[in-house]
Amino acid sequence: MYAIVTVLTAAWVGFSAVSVFTRAKWVVGPLAEYGITSRWWPWLGTAKAAGALGLLAGLFVPVVGVVAGICLVLYFAGALITVARARSYAHLPFPLLYMVPVAGVLALSLTV
Repeated sequence: MYAIVTVLTAAWVGFSAVSVFTRAKWVVGPLAEYGITSRWWPWLGTAKAAGALGLLAGLFVPVVGVVAGICLVLYFAGALITVARARSYAHLPFPLLYMVPVAGVLALSLTV
């Protein structure tokens, strides 16, 4: 169960990273609205991609998965704060769509 949830969550976060790298309009449009300049976008995508890879690595080296999970939860908490500061309250669920599965993987990793 843990491995399946981890792989699906890593794919979900990886999809988000690819969406930033390819500058998908539905992703970068809101980023610009939140006041995040385009020079930050590659760094944000890289953080997500590293986190996704870290979750997968955690299947073999558990401490790496735990660290990746913590970092991703912090990343998406920062995203929530950014969205709230931009007063885009209708967009608050979007970071949660990524944060909740990552938190689930983190919780599962601590029980395995």
